[in-house]
Amino acid sequence: MCLAIPSKVLSIDSEKNTATIETLGVSREASLDLMQEEVQVGEYVLLHIGYVMSKIDTDSALESIELYKQIVQDMDEEEYLE
Repeated sequence: MCLAIPSKVLSIDSEKNTATIETLGVSREASLDLMQEEVQVGEYVLLHIGYVMSKIDTDSALESIELYKQIVQDMDEEEYLE
């Protein structure tokens, strides 16, 4: 099973065709090589194995991020109980 994680674009490096993105508080560089449409700073995108795969609207991105946070919290609590 593969996950594409919603991430916010913080900056774009046109020379390297990469974007600096933020995912759940962690910043990283991701390739834009697979994107066919232009990506802008401030937009949300879906990240998969280091590549930006597509754009996602802000409301859907924020909803997904909240669900991921809840999953992580639930996993942490479950681990604590074991």
